[in-house]
Amino acid sequence: MTAGSPRSEDARRSQVLHRFFAGLTEHTFSARLGVADPALIDYLSDMLTHFVHSDSIYGLRTPTGERLTQVVDMLAEAQARQGAARRRAHRHIGDFTLFWTGLYPELAEQARKGRRDSLLDYPDEGKRNYLLASRFPADRDSVPDEVLQRLSDCFDLCVFGLGELRKEWQDCEGSGDAPLLLG
Repeated sequence: MTAGSPRSEDARRSQVLHRFFAGLTEHTFSARLGVADPALIDYLSDMLTHFVHSDSIYGLRTPTGERLTQVVDMLAEAQARQGAARRRAHRHIGDFTLFWTGLYPELAEQARKGRRDSLLDYPDEGKRNYLLASRFPADRDSVPDEVLQRLSDCFDLCVFGLGELRKEWQDCEGSGDAPLLLG
């Protein structure tokens, strides 16, 4: 990878975004909410950095490559998987529901209207799926079970914290201090 190449630019942009989200998440959760849990804060900032790309938000796919956009379909896919693949699917459902209910609850509600997901309670599904993920075998580089259990136990606090983070993020955008997320 050479300096100035598209890959090096993508890597630099990803590092800038990760530092931005790590700082914002730490400030929101530690300083404002009094949550002193570095592993949880790191997980949330990594999730935000990862979900900047819509391909990641809708990253759970069927074996034929079909993108799953509804939690109902993600749940069915998770049930069809075994071991670490099932753990990853349940974790993704937890991340998906946390992301939408925490950062964009108005869009989550709007997107669910008239769809099969309208019958689901995203916070309940998020809690349940993080807990399920913690009980399946992990990959070598997987998130520790304890972090997934805390995400389940503290889901409502994380939703609130992400809502507060969104306000701070919008303040940063208004002042020009936020990195450009697209481009």
